[in-house]
Amino acid sequence: MQKHTSTLGEVPVYEDFSLCTHCGLCLNHCPTYRLWQLEADSPRGRIRQMLLVEEGELPIADGFVRHIDRCLDCRSCETACPSAVNYGKLVEHARARIENEYRRPWMARVMRNFVYRRLLPYPERIAMAARLLRFYQASGLQVLARASGILRMLRLAEREQLLPRIDRRFFFDQVGKTFPAKGPRRARVAFFAGCVANVTFTALNEATIRVLTANGCEVTVPDGQFCCGALAAHAGVRDSARELARRNLAAFTSGEFDAVVTNAAGCGSTLKEYHHLFRHEEPEFAGALTLAEKSRDVTEFLAGLGISAQLREVTARVTYQDSCHLLHGQKIREAPRQLLRAIPGVELVELPYAEICCGSAGVYNVTETRASMELLAEKMRHAQSTRAQIIATANPGCLLQLRAGAELRKTNQEVLHVVEMLDRALSGSAAT
Repeated sequence: MQKHTSTLGEVPVYEDFSLCTHCGLCLNHCPTYRLWQLEADSPRGRIRQMLLVEEGELPIADGFVRHIDRCLDCRSCETACPSAVNYGKLVEHARARIENEYRRPWMARVMRNFVYRRLLPYPERIAMAARLLRFYQASGLQVLARASGILRMLRLAEREQLLPRIDRRFFFDQVGKTFPAKGPRRARVAFFAGCVANVTFTALNEATIRVLTANGCEVTVPDGQFCCGALAAHAGVRDSARELARRNLAAFTSGEFDAVVTNAAGCGSTLKEYHHLFRHEEPEFAGALTLAEKSRDVTEFLAGLGISAQLREVTARVTYQDSCHLLHGQKIREAPRQLLRAIPGVELVELPYAEICCGSAGVYNVTETRASMELLAEKMRHAQSTRAQIIATANPGCLLQLRAGAELRKTNQEVLHVVEMLDRALSGSAAT
């Protein structure tokens, strides 16, 4: 196999690819194969193409790039695979090679460079962009744009419907603060707040802190934290992901914490795999392993710690959508369900095909909107079949996608994070 630049971090070897026996057990678990029934858009088909590229028998050209780009990187195939193929590692390496060796159209290059290298690594720029988007949403421009038909003319109507609502106040103001435990302290944790979540999920982040402190946790929101780098890593922009990892390692390994907690499954999966961004001999590798060992999804952490706060009744029929990077990336299935069952009054009903991606997948709903909307339509049909009043999930990207689906299909279903359900039980708010 060919050798590649060391800036890619950990590089797969032949054995990583050869673990795939092409048995086909992954096929029905792969969202894109379920949509198109094309071998080239299945996990084993993509692995075959990746191996041919690594061996120099297939060029990094339009066809290869198209099939790799159309993967959601949901990692559902990993859960189904009897050979323990680390597909996420393979596809991210393939995308890193594409980033380094393939020339995309100029507009795509400009947008990718702006988002992954000029926007997400800079909190102040995220805040500035959010204020502009907030003006668009609150000033009447959004209503005018939708009514005028200009969005349809520009082929932006579907993408615009998926835009998150921008908060009136941002969570950035809470960074650097410590929140004391209510009652006897049972744990001291650092909270990872994310990047875009600081301007679109302030209420979720605040609810997470309330639930943690109510259950005896002292919560610190460390200063100097940045975007986790998940979106850049998934897109193959390895240099940006590595730099963000370095900054977060400095922020989260300097304090004595029992755990580093996040409410974003995608962020948690990346934090737990930071060591994939570095080679064994690089100085960051040891710190990345340490952070991986301490990183916990908030549902995982609370289920392990145990709910000590008194929960009031929340009478609601609830169904749960597995977040891909919680179930398939972190192998956590039962914890969020356990927490939902702990809420008095909640009737938890299983969602058919809960393990199949909702179509959000980071920025997939922007880059592959048509496929994303097809997956979302199927997801909402299954959600409606449960007759649940509330759809619960465990990742901000999933929340945005499912809320858009509920609005587009007029299902009258509320979409909440598991932690928001617990927070509702703490406050005693009635379910709507």
